Amino acid sequence: MNEIVGLLYDLFVIFLAAKVAAEVFERLQQPPVIGELLAGALIGPHALGFIGKPDPGLIALFGGDVAAAEEAVKAIYHLVAELGVIVLLFFVGLETRVADILRVGGRATLVAVLGVIAPFVLGFGLVGPLLGHSQIEAVFVGAAMVATSVGITARVLRDLGVIASVESRIILGAAVIDDILAMIILAIVAGLATTGSVSVLHVGAIAVQAVLFTVFVVLIGSGVVRRFGLRLNALRMDNAPFAVALLTMLGLAALSASIGLAAIIGAFLAGMVFAEANERFELEQQALPIYQFLVPFFFVITGSQVNWRLFLDGGILGLALAITGLALLTKLVGCGAAMLGYRWRSVAIVGVGMAPRGEVGLIVASLGLALGAIPSEVFGVVVIMSILTTLVVPPVLRWLYARDPECAISEEDRASPAGLLPEL
Repeated sequence: MNEIVGLLYDLFVIFLAAKVAAEVFERLQQPPVIGELLAGALIGPHALGFIGKPDPGLIALFGGDVAAAEEAVKAIYHLVAELGVIVLLFFVGLETRVADILRVGGRATLVAVLGVIAPFVLGFGLVGPLLGHSQIEAVFVGAAMVATSVGITARVLRDLGVIASVESRIILGAAVIDDILAMIILAIVAGLATTGSVSVLHVGAIAVQAVLFTVFVVLIGSGVVRRFGLRLNALRMDNAPFAVALLTMLGLAALSASIGLAAIIGAFLAGMVFAEANERFELEQQALPIYQFLVPFFFVITGSQVNWRLFLDGGILGLALAITGLALLTKLVGCGAAMLGYRWRSVAIVGVGMAPRGEVGLIVASLGLALGAIPSEVFGVVVIMSILTTLVVPPVLRWLYARDPECAISEEDRASPAGLLPEL
């Protein structure tokens, strides 16, 4: 059992750091998620090194192979972090009914499409012709700028208690569509990097599979829960409704990941399906302790991946700041343009809410580096961009809501033509 002692210690340190940071940032009236991310960067292997290194027992388990032990630690961290963000999006889904998303479906689609086109086109144009990088490098930077890390935004919206607002529903709906579009773009750029060509049939199959999965889960799943949900109480297992909900969450997360979507999309859809039975079985209340335990691990572990040494290279930092500014601006302009006709604060909330790249941007950058499509300098630029867009969004969202708590579009506002007019 000596091989797991170090891992248990790491989990203790991570959870302790998360709670201390959350307490400090709450007292500073700042989003706790920022404290958790910064705590991860502080205790991670690139800073104080309190976590992230295999202990002798684990190294011995791998026959003295330190590299293999380090990879094992990363894999375990990744699993724990993934469980955290899966529970986060499942919890958010429980607060989001299918009908609520469908009401804003057209607007969410427009937000997602424009929020993909603007970053990709401008990112590709800046890195390629203007900065003199190769076309494939420009393509990968553009692809990294497309992605949205909805886990960051979802956590902030829930902490603020505005997850039921129309802006939040638009962001969540757009994030599902955004993930499908980002997956298609990633398939295209990966094809360009490996073979120099793209299979239209392959890309089309990915798109159809993702759309069918989403539509089937949302429409069929929610209908099944509405019709047969009461029968869950007839099962003999303890707390059957909640157990079935968790099984569905894990199953759809795994299925979503297996077809190329993010696992969190499956978890979010599972939450939406069981939102139809949320009040009846008090699923949200039962899920809360799991949420409070697992979710902080995602943010601290994400923060621990930050290599602060990247910020010491002036050339990389300068380009990264320019790309970061462009990444924020293009989401704000693209997604904001799709919200024209709504109040200006709602336009800003949706634009900012779709801005964090988080771990999604890191995945795209890692793929480009692994394929040899981008050099380490461009990889560093994308990593810094992903970090900065993740750190900037939470305080800005809180500020936007704090400036005008009534800015969330209500049901009455949506029904009234006057409610759709910009503020003067």
